[in-house]
Amino acid sequence: MQEAVMQEAVMDGAVMAPAALRGRFIAEARDWIGTPYLHRASLKGQGADCLGLIRGVWRAVVGPEPQGLPAYAPDWAEATKAEQMAQAAGRHMRAVPLQAIAPGDVLLFRWRDGFPAKHAAILVSAERMVHAHDGAAVAEVFLAPWWRRRLAFAFAFPGA
Repeated sequence: MQEAVMQEAVMDGAVMAPAALRGRFIAEARDWIGTPYLHRASLKGQGADCLGLIRGVWRAVVGPEPQGLPAYAPDWAEATKAEQMAQAAGRHMRAVPLQAIAPGDVLLFRWRDGFPAKHAAILVSAERMVHAHDGAAVAEVFLAPWWRRRLAFAFAFPGA
């Protein structure tokens, strides 16, 4: 398991400050822009869903994924009612209070009240995020009021 409260991270043999590491997460997320949406995929330029984007950024910046990918259908959250994404993120990342989100953080959203969070994005600036949305390609969009109302959880990647 990754140490979630590291003050500095070692990446590519060099010690990297949290701010610089956040910059790497942001740059990698932006490098996925244009990747077509594909359920359960995580291949830059080939296909990704929202979780696949997070997984791909993790692999590029942190290293091997900390756990295997469970099977999931597009309607998994409606069927289970469990906060599976938030629980998995909490095992490998540091929880961030919603009022303290910062660029480089992973954001989890609820599509509807009363349902588990099932959509993920990476915050790239105070007002913008990168995400993969069903029926579209990975894109950078505004963190508009519609999204802010649905924000349920936030997490920092290891070392950030």
